[in-house]
Amino acid sequence: MKAIEITQYGAPEVLRVGERPDPVPGAGEVLIRVAASGVNRPDVLQRTGNYPVPPGASDIPGLEVAGTILGGDAGAMAAAGFKRGDRVCALVAGGGYAELCVAPVGQCLPVPKGLSDIEAASLPETFFTVWSNVFDRGRLQKGETFLVQGGTSGIGVTAIQMAKAMGASKVLATAGSDEKCQACVKLGADAAINYKTQDFAEEAKKLTDGKGVDVILDMVAGSYVDREVKCVNEDGRIVIIAVQGGTKSEFNSGLVLRRRITITGSTLRPRPVAFKEAIAASLKKNIWPLIEAKKIQPVIFKTFAAADAAQAHALMESNQHVGKIVLVW
Repeated sequence: MKAIEITQYGAPEVLRVGERPDPVPGAGEVLIRVAASGVNRPDVLQRTGNYPVPPGASDIPGLEVAGTILGGDAGAMAAAGFKRGDRVCALVAGGGYAELCVAPVGQCLPVPKGLSDIEAASLPETFFTVWSNVFDRGRLQKGETFLVQGGTSGIGVTAIQMAKAMGASKVLATAGSDEKCQACVKLGADAAINYKTQDFAEEAKKLTDGKGVDVILDMVAGSYVDREVKCVNEDGRIVIIAVQGGTKSEFNSGLVLRRRITITGSTLRPRPVAFKEAIAASLKKNIWPLIEAKKIQPVIFKTFAAADAAQAHALMESNQHVGKIVLVW
């Protein structure tokens, strides 16, 4: 099969088309003929040598795919309601940038009715991440307020729509330009804050009548944590899922105590299959019907031929995109 390989750690140009043996599905797995592969920030980190591949995972980048089931563990497929020829999208721990990809059956979901393979390939990584961190870990409830940092990223466009569709009373987002802020509002955010020209902590307090937000999804960390502690509500939850602003943070611990703030975080890639399987079940029950009802929609910024993966990575690193970048096979 053809696959996109990281020939050495470095700039986008290190991504090249190579040939690999066809993967063989094992117990509890399916083999997918990949039609499209989603591009995500962890792929960039892996390419630069800053995101080690979990033990046992493929060194080929790519954490989400959509395509057709070619075969696999017949018993596991039957138990999950899948068969050969079904269109699925899947979260994988690696190997997504390839013509063929093996995925655990429990991490596969049917392509929502009405969606193309390209749209379906944009779903797994961000939808699994948002559900796990905003709803499971952050415990966002109907009627609460929510803030996502980086509202036009793949995670951001998903979080805005999902929080709104699940009943958040007010959804706020940050973005780096007025145009991106407008895009956040079009996606359903009640307000968007330009973090380059405004203090997001002050604005978040104003927009919540001084109370602060209930849940914050943070992909920056670093100096942001201190400001988030200042603009979160009593019993608020700050969930960190990336550290683009650095791994060290200083904040007022007294506020954490007095306001009973929870600061937590997680990474999804190294978690066991059973953990991801539970997220898949929650998505299928709670979110897939909303996608099919068009209350939540994929946001595709641009597609590239798989052979042009280097261009896709360059675009992601430019931070000019709004939504997802997808490779097409």
